[in-house]
Amino acid sequence: MKFLPKFALAAAAALLCASCCPCRSYQKKTRRPLEGTEWQLIQLGGKSVRPEEGTFSLRFDAEKQTVSGTGACNRLSGSYTTGERRALRIGPLASTRMACPDTDQERDYTEALEATTHYDMDGPMLLLLANGELRAVFQAQPAPAEEKR
Repeated sequence: MKFLPKFALAAAAALLCASCCPCRSYQKKTRRPLEGTEWQLIQLGGKSVRPEEGTFSLRFDAEKQTVSGTGACNRLSGSYTTGERRALRIGPLASTRMACPDTDQERDYTEALEATTHYDMDGPMLLLLANGELRAVFQAQPAPAEEKR
């Protein structure tokens, strides 16, 4: 009788692992590289951000080890470094100084980028974390070849 509960538990664990395989397959298939991908901000500080072309984007250049993008209306650029276990440091960032309608959100965006200590990937999503706290979520934009399909 002691064998039955252990067997049931093992069967349940195996079923749970097998049911996750499609999820992992989807994540692997849709995952984009950190560098060379155009990233669009969709969440900042736990709040959704409506994606708009030309705003709140980010791109990492592996060759130059630079990051560039836009905020609400200003362009930004700086350096970045990656390390073991998805460590990521961004900045310091330089920015143009145009008067934007939403300066608070742009300031929060820049602060979140410069506070980043690590990143994670979830399919086509890039998650930026500061000491374990989720600060920003980006979605990969289609590559030019993908848009034509």
